[in-house]
Amino acid sequence: MNQELFPAFLKLGGRPVLVVGGGPVAASKLAALLAAGARVTVVAPVIADEIAARPVRLERRLFRPGDLDEAWFVVAAAPPEVNREVARAAEARRIFVNAVDDPAHASVYLGGVVRKDGVTLAISTDGRAPAVAGLIREGLEQLLPADLQRWLETADVLRHDWRARNVPMEERRPLLLSAINRLYEERAAAGAGADA
Repeated sequence: MNQELFPAFLKLGGRPVLVVGGGPVAASKLAALLAAGARVTVVAPVIADEIAARPVRLERRLFRPGDLDEAWFVVAAAPPEVNREVARAAEARRIFVNAVDDPAHASVYLGGVVRKDGVTLAISTDGRAPAVAGLIREGLEQLLPADLQRWLETADVLRHDWRARNVPMEERRPLLLSAINRLYEERAAAGAGADA
């Protein structure tokens, strides 16, 4: 039976994350991990200069299972035999591992990500076709409204009011949709006034 993936967003701020591998693939994962506030340690016998220049802890040596003892999350960006070893050690410790371009040894797939004005969308192809996830990401970026920040500001105000008044959850979405529609009506009216 094929099981669906459980989508989630991780809070990695201040938490130790291990990256196994020191090449360009490992380097490509650092920006997102550091932006999330993770305390990153990179373990590899050879570490690229672009990794060494980042604010990460470096261990220039082979991976050891004990490297995972404090980790909350691990990225395996090494040759398949090393990724296999990392995956076994992570599984024994109940730590999720993203094995880059090696779905057989991954318990987490990192998808294409769209970030705009406080909204984050993640797209996954269940590890089958990362390039397709990237194309979908590009399409979604174009579809998001230009005034998404106003949507969030409106939702923040309404949510505070709804909680204070104990508005049931099932009534909130239609109310939010009406409020967002009003934003567009106001914009259209302002545009019509400017043309007069």
